[in-house]
Amino acid sequence: MRAVAQRVRSARVRVAGEEIAAMGEGLLTLVGVGSEDGADDARELARKLVSLRVFADAEGRMNRSLLETGGTLGLVSQFTLFGDTRHGRRPSFTGAAPAAQAEPLLAVLVEAARAQGVPVVTGRFGADMEVELVNAGPVTLWIDTRSDV
Repeated sequence: MRAVAQRVRSARVRVAGEEIAAMGEGLLTLVGVGSEDGADDARELARKLVSLRVFADAEGRMNRSLLETGGTLGLVSQFTLFGDTRHGRRPSFTGAAPAAQAEPLLAVLVEAARAQGVPVVTGRFGADMEVELVNAGPVTLWIDTRSDV
């Protein structure tokens, strides 16, 4: 699984003009599921996201996680994270998992994060979404459960 996690002051997700999710401080995370991903990847990503130490401690150092701050985890599916732009001008998405595989794995991710006691809000799988956020820092991290990047 691939994710782009952004530390935010606030974020909102809309579908067809209707707000379906809103959050205050936390991590808004765009998540792509690859064709080789499984439930272990989803659980590992949840563990990583809720324990990332990217929030300020009393000295202003990035040393606290969502578990310590009580912040919210926003999860928004985004298959385009598996876009391959190495050839030509049109991205190829052959590395992205098909919807029948990706949607259940995103559900595993959501449940694994909630099981750790973190509030979770989500987008709507497969929908054309508008995502609005106020990035704090900015702090933006790339996470890939299948690489050492």
